[in-house]
Amino acid sequence: MAQKIAFRSIILAGLIAPGAALAEATLPPGPGKDIVETVCTACHQVGRIANAGYSAEGWRNVVSMMVNIGAPLSDEQAAQVSTYLARNFPEKPGPAAVVLPGAVTVAIKEWSVPTPGSRPHDPLATQDGAIWYSGQMANVLGRLDPKTGEIKEYKLPPDSGPHGLVADRDGAIWYTANFGAYIGKLDPETGAVTQFKMPDPKARDPHTLVFDGHGILWFTVQGGNMVGRLDPKTGAIRLVSSPTPKSNPYGMVIDSRGSPFFAEFGSNKIARIDPATMEIREYVLPYADARPRRIAITRDDIIWYSDYRRGYLGQLDPKTGAVAEFASPGGPRSQPYGIAALGNAIWYSESGVKPNTLVRFDPATERFESWIIPSGGGVVRNMMPTADRRGLVLACSGVNKVALVTLR
Repeated sequence: MAQKIAFRSIILAGLIAPGAALAEATLPPGPGKDIVETVCTACHQVGRIANAGYSAEGWRNVVSMMVNIGAPLSDEQAAQVSTYLARNFPEKPGPAAVVLPGAVTVAIKEWSVPTPGSRPHDPLATQDGAIWYSGQMANVLGRLDPKTGEIKEYKLPPDSGPHGLVADRDGAIWYTANFGAYIGKLDPETGAVTQFKMPDPKARDPHTLVFDGHGILWFTVQGGNMVGRLDPKTGAIRLVSSPTPKSNPYGMVIDSRGSPFFAEFGSNKIARIDPATMEIREYVLPYADARPRRIAITRDDIIWYSDYRRGYLGQLDPKTGAVAEFASPGGPRSQPYGIAALGNAIWYSESGVKPNTLVRFDPATERFESWIIPSGGGVVRNMMPTADRRGLVLACSGVNKVALVTLR
């Protein structure tokens, strides 16, 4: 259990320490300091805590996430710690959101998920119009009915840490257990979960998953530096390592021929998997410091990627290897993240600007449009089109919400 808590603390480190740790930092006096010193520093250095900065709501959300993964805090202590952190380490300024008007009108509606500190990671729009989400830190999958606002949460096996989501043809919900090293299948009717354990202990953190046209489930394993496939009929799993060490396989899509592509977030590469042999071919992006995180694919099999580090939207033609890039409206620190193709346009989020923005790019005109996400977004880690392809669903991790974007 201690090892699992430590691994989840690595996940939280990105929230607690958005910049470099302050080795000489000390905690200011005040109510709550003693609790922070005895509880929070069990996993986080004082410098990391002091270097963070959130609004009062943001700190409450972060503390709730810590409680969800095992921090021994009572409700009263959690409230005191949140108040102490918000008072002493307030939100820091970041790049301002850039709003670009255009011809498209959108409406964004958001719903708060029931469990505080859930950290909705990935959204899933299903054929019945529902919006599912993976409550990674609450260890739940949630289903929202946008017509009524009703949300039902499904508790998963302990220490699962659900991440990616996809539905099969029969309506079952599949997810990656990012903390539990397995692929899960949830029956929405009964709540029963079937687990498919990773056959290699190094494959500790399955990440993104997607079905191909033959019903085979493909997935990435970020920290394990692998990609895999699962045959739901037999339960057989095959894993292969990414050719580039520490390449951190991340977002994944399937092209029209059934070939999986994935982004290597730890390198400047995008890769293709041969579905028969599982041989991997890598496409090197022109800039060494590019870090593609999520990817989308259009009907012409062009791969689009969000370059998180450099603040660019990128385009790769696998047929020729040609790459084109477009500077994101929010600038080099805008941190493009969740991305989806809808119609002839590319949609993505800028997670580094405050508040987060929803961005639309028209490849034909090479023009951007953008909108502010009402809640601020708190990092939109993933998005996908609705079943009728008239809108998008978003997971707004840092503000504990899911959103529906309707195009007008």
